[in-house]
Amino acid sequence: MTLAPYACHPAQSRGRLHAEPGGAARGPRDAFQRDRDRIIHSIAFRRLRHKTQVFLAPDGDHFRVRLTHSLEVAQIGRAIARALGVNEDLTEALCLAHDIGHPPFGHAGEDALEAALAGAGGFDHNAQTLRTLMRLEMPYPHWDGLNLSWETLEGLAKHNGPIYEPGWAMREADAEFPLDLTSHASIEAQIAALADDIAYDNHDIDDGIRAGLLTLDQLMAVPMVAEGWADVQARCGGRAPDRLRSELVRSQIGRMVNDLLDETRRCIAESAVETVEDVRAAGRALVRFSDAMREAERGLKAFMYANLYHHPAQLAAADFARRIVAGVFAAYADDPRLLPEDWRAALPEAEPARSRHIADFIAGMTDRYAVARYRELVGEVALPEGF
Repeated sequence: MTLAPYACHPAQSRGRLHAEPGGAARGPRDAFQRDRDRIIHSIAFRRLRHKTQVFLAPDGDHFRVRLTHSLEVAQIGRAIARALGVNEDLTEALCLAHDIGHPPFGHAGEDALEAALAGAGGFDHNAQTLRTLMRLEMPYPHWDGLNLSWETLEGLAKHNGPIYEPGWAMREADAEFPLDLTSHASIEAQIAALADDIAYDNHDIDDGIRAGLLTLDQLMAVPMVAEGWADVQARCGGRAPDRLRSELVRSQIGRMVNDLLDETRRCIAESAVETVEDVRAAGRALVRFSDAMREAERGLKAFMYANLYHHPAQLAAADFARRIVAGVFAAYADDPRLLPEDWRAALPEAEPARSRHIADFIAGMTDRYAVARYRELVGEVALPEGF
């Protein structure tokens, strides 16, 4: 496929932090295809299989976890990239890697690490993604990290927009390999950001109903959902509601993707960008929803926070998760000899590096591994219903 002139072209990449001899290439892959494959083959990516998306360590096999969410984001992102004529491989790499920095138990675990590192600069899962991929993964003999291309690292850093006040971890990444943090990212990175929103906006509806925390009747309070449900019933009337739920989710994803494509094409034409550097200098995101869809999506998000993410059962599970992560951090901080041998050997002597090192270890844990370490280091704990 011929790429649009404002797409990221692998042959024009700004390169990698560590030079790699041409003979090191394995197979007929360009730079962004190799990045995607390095992410897929990483240990950090495999651990997403046992990390929370919405429900903590769910005992049902049909709920989404970070890994399946990332795959769904990649599917949506690839479709958008293809339609816009930009680099599908780079988009896929960004979608697959965007949540790698999440600690166990999702945002509840992040809150606990943020509190634990209050005196050491705090914790941010987006910066932790770069830290993991640039430092903590070590599959190569000559350098730490996966040695991803500049465009992939830039997209992971800035997919949600320019960064004017980076935290310590992002500053370290930027100092090592400057990522132009105050400019906008590529079209591919902007696609990854909204593909993430489209995926969780809709798939969390499916999981919330499956878990019994949401009902279709409740969802009718959301105008966008009520409109979509009326359309599904008109097209597929007579079927049981459970058979129509997936059609509702699919239809909403399609409506959001089509709206994004129409508005993005309009913005690209209006801005007259001709190169990826023009995209970075545009002064605003070019991949976007229409005003009407953006307002509708805000209403859906507000409903989901009020009725699912802040549901009493979810809040109780989040309290449990914060207790687990905080307890494990405190145990290792009090006695670093409890760390595994390889992590103990690399433990810095001084703060704040010492606490950050412990947080690196905990951030990589899966939900179930964190629970097991809590039981080993702190004591028995009663799991909330659903584990």
